[in-house]
Amino acid sequence: MADRFMESSLIYLEKRIHDNWLVGYDSRELTLLTQKLYAEITQKFNLKNTLKIVIAERQPIKLLASFIAGVAANCHVFLCNPDWVKAEWEQVFKLVQPDIIWGEVPEINYKKSPIATPSFLPNFPASLIMIPTGGSSGKIRFSMHTWDSLMASVKGFKQYFNLEQINSFCILPLYHVSGLMQFMRSFTSGGKLVISAFKLVENVKNYDIEPRDFFISLVPTQLQRLLEKPDLTNWLSCFQTVLLGGAPAWLELLETSRNYGIRLAPTYGMTETASQIATLKPEAFLAGNNTNGQILPHAKVIIKDENGEILGTNQTGIINIKADSLALGYYPELFPKQEEFQLDDLGYMDDSGNLKIIGRNSNKIITGGENVFPNEVEAAIMATQMIEDICVIGLPDRQWGEIITAIYVPKSADINIDNLKIAIQDKLSKFKQPKKWIAVESLPRNAQGKVNRKLLQQISITPLL
Repeated sequence: MADRFMESSLIYLEKRIHDNWLVGYDSRELTLLTQKLYAEITQKFNLKNTLKIVIAERQPIKLLASFIAGVAANCHVFLCNPDWVKAEWEQVFKLVQPDIIWGEVPEINYKKSPIATPSFLPNFPASLIMIPTGGSSGKIRFSMHTWDSLMASVKGFKQYFNLEQINSFCILPLYHVSGLMQFMRSFTSGGKLVISAFKLVENVKNYDIEPRDFFISLVPTQLQRLLEKPDLTNWLSCFQTVLLGGAPAWLELLETSRNYGIRLAPTYGMTETASQIATLKPEAFLAGNNTNGQILPHAKVIIKDENGEILGTNQTGIINIKADSLALGYYPELFPKQEEFQLDDLGYMDDSGNLKIIGRNSNKIITGGENVFPNEVEAAIMATQMIEDICVIGLPDRQWGEIITAIYVPKSADINIDNLKIAIQDKLSKFKQPKKWIAVESLPRNAQGKVNRKLLQQISITPLL
């Protein structure tokens, strides 16, 4: 099995040594560094025991070389965020007990403890690829993938878009599933890959490439910022497909993108499924469709009620999935053996086979006995065009059970609560309208645009607010 994975990573790299596929970087440098790191692992360490490698490289070439070399040497690879703080790194070290550390990691004195090694790990026949998830809530977890599960996602993507070669313009972190899978698609399909930090996008947009041949992936907050600048909006409208995911997009953002002719493809997926399992094709989006699109070939979605009964079309329920790209579990535990993987998300399938996400079941607010989903309230308030950002949460209340609370970033200092209340009066039922409004300078979002709702709930009930 180890030999097969060497072929799946090093041989892919060697086949591409003469390709100028890493736009803005030297592809040969990646090959040479990968070979050097692979030799270091195989020559300096005893490979009878599977090594655990922590990768926290900030420089893309170093990160990709470390990843390819670690997988080729059949090591268990942990992709990490170099910007994690000391407390987060202490969590990681305690959980992982790494043998090798590559990248920018603070000095932390830790001793390997005699923790029980999961029974499946010593004899597991393939390199495990650990991708971080859940860091925004303070507890870091790693989804356990393999080369095969990542390739299942690549295969489904290629089939869905009917493409053999995938060119990617990556401005998302490579340690995150959204960035890693862009690399995997281009690397294994013979496509080109542009890598850049989002803040440098105005520089890299002048690269000698044809955007109409490329996919670019964004989170909603990034899309919003690009649409605020006419030159970047024009540039974005040239892309073959603009994948949008990571967090719910509000209606105004979708309508603005449509008006500018942006070939948007809203997606639905997660770290556990190695990126998207549903995607709306750009043609359907431009025609007015606001769903999350069709299910990709490598996945299946089943909508069930709280009793586990399968629901029909247009009936909202709990999303359950089957996918060839599904992770094995959260390190170091395997997922329980079950027919489907149940999510915390609620949604439905429409008559055309499109998936529509309603929101997280755990984010649902019950106020006065009525169910309210934050997404709907947030969309209505965003549509007023008086605010830049918003998050709606439920706070404990003796009379109502929970009260709907809007935490928002106003566009200007003269926007007041009364303006907002009047603007949404005929847009939302009275029980859905916020009873508490909190203006802030910014919301705590992570790199993928997800809001830390738990933190907002904590600070919203302090005397300071």
